[in-house]
Amino acid sequence: MNLLQTLEAEQAATLRGDKPAPDFRPGDTLRVNVKVVDASFDEKTKQMKTRERIQAFEGVCISRQGAGLNESFTVRKISYGEGVERVFPIFSPLLDSVEIVRRGKVARAKLYYLRGRRGKAARIAERGERASEIAAKDAAKA
Repeated sequence: MNLLQTLEAEQAATLRGDKPAPDFRPGDTLRVNVKVVDASFDEKTKQMKTRERIQAFEGVCISRQGAGLNESFTVRKISYGEGVERVFPIFSPLLDSVEIVRRGKVARAKLYYLRGRRGKAARIAERGERASEIAAKDAAKA
């Protein structure tokens, strides 16, 4: 590992903190919890007030690109009949957590073809895991 990769690994460890690294692939349905900062001006006290809340964005991961600190992923969901895509940097301080809702079975690394599909045509089959893989993951969590 060269010097640049070593520095990036150290920086990623400090940015990630105690949060585990997300382990997902394109095709997985994710629930991404994002920190949203609301800023408002209070007329009474004449001060800016900031309020932080967590907002969930749930959809299918259609791509994962980059490496190291520059790694990001794209999540697509259908909201009120309109497709919405959002790109999240993996090491963003605004990213609270990434939960895997379903694991999808796909044969592509980039699922951009989902943009042109609606309804049943946009379904992704669920990936079945072997019993040994599930037992290993449960042992790692404990």
